[in-house]
Amino acid sequence: MHVSLDGFVAGPNGEMDWITVNEEMFEFVHERIKLSNSALYGRKTWEMMEGYWPTAGQQPNASRHDIEHSEWYSKIDKYVLSNTLKSDPAKKLHVLGKDLTKEINDLKKTAGGEILIFGSPSATHSLARLGLVDACWLFVNPVLLGKGIPAFDGQKEITKLKLGETHTFQSGVMSVNYSK
Repeated sequence: MHVSLDGFVAGPNGEMDWITVNEEMFEFVHERIKLSNSALYGRKTWEMMEGYWPTAGQQPNASRHDIEHSEWYSKIDKYVLSNTLKSDPAKKLHVLGKDLTKEINDLKKTAGGEILIFGSPSATHSLARLGLVDACWLFVNPVLLGKGIPAFDGQKEITKLKLGETHTFQSGVMSVNYSK
């Protein structure tokens, strides 16, 4: 998840034009996602991803990143937190939402690797409030937004995390991994 130095994942109106992405970061992310065969999204983020990734790698001007990520996206199971969507096996779409604690804990037992959450601040907030986030990969952008959508919101108690891997990109963005 991209985050500003002052802890926001988007501006007050959902702006994300401050996020730095480039080939160096795409390569890093590609290596990370190879460790996972499932991704978790909030409904809005899944709709955005589903509108782009299924065909992104087939476009005439597709970048290497578009091709690789599109291939990965087509292979993985996609879990979406929603009260309105229906599961669709043809799209490898699994809808969660009736009992998140049970559903996520069951998923952790069967996923066969990391379960990645892409963006989805509302979903992240819900999962964090339930104590279901085990680790965070944050891409800290060297920018101060002052206000916006916080990366973490509604924590009921202090959660101490351990620093894992870090990586600094030439752009000044730093990737940090924290886990319970």
